[in-house]
Amino acid sequence: MLPPLHVVTTDEVLRHADFEETARSVLAAGGARIALHLRGGRTTTRRIFDLAAALVPVANTTGSWIVVNDRVDVALATDAHGVQLTSRSLTVSDARLAAPAMRVGASVHSAMEARDAADAGADWLVAGNIYRTPSHPDRDARGLDFAIEVAEVSRVPVIAIGGIRPQHIQALAGAGLAGVAVIRGVWEGRDAGAAVADYLSRYDRAHPGSHADDPAQR
Repeated sequence: MLPPLHVVTTDEVLRHADFEETARSVLAAGGARIALHLRGGRTTTRRIFDLAAALVPVANTTGSWIVVNDRVDVALATDAHGVQLTSRSLTVSDARLAAPAMRVGASVHSAMEARDAADAGADWLVAGNIYRTPSHPDRDARGLDFAIEVAEVSRVPVIAIGGIRPQHIQALAGAGLAGVAVIRGVWEGRDAGAAVADYLSRYDRAHPGSHADDPAQR
């Protein structure tokens, strides 16, 4: 079962000396309902590998997912729970050839990209950016309608990303999306684990019956 909350890192987040400790608190707070994405376009492969190797066993205990962004080789080498593909990584089709059993997500920014990725075998899509976000200051917000359109044309689970704060959960959950991906809403606060708990609590209230904390659902 695809976790409804995807917590995504940045290069800045990965540089923090206490990142691994914070990541452990995030996994503990989210349990089987969280996927932690190790994303850092300027972070060395060695750093991503070391973090994935350290956190995958923790996620196996909590029932969470570790998803490596872009690097199929690192995901395979560390027994990560999935890989998230972007425009700078392998295509979904190529990733399927390299890692037939790997869970594969794809980041999409148009309905056509969504349809192509789903047809190629993506297990889920991350669609954005839904709201304005400092991560992509040059991009206009696509809006909730864009995420709904992606879900309609792709027919695979869709995760919304881009400027998503706790107050947005009600509308997003009500639109029938599979979940949300967040960056600053978790990492910028004083207590990342508490932020995760807040997002999931709001998701539960907006989506009764969605609570699934059984580690066997990994």
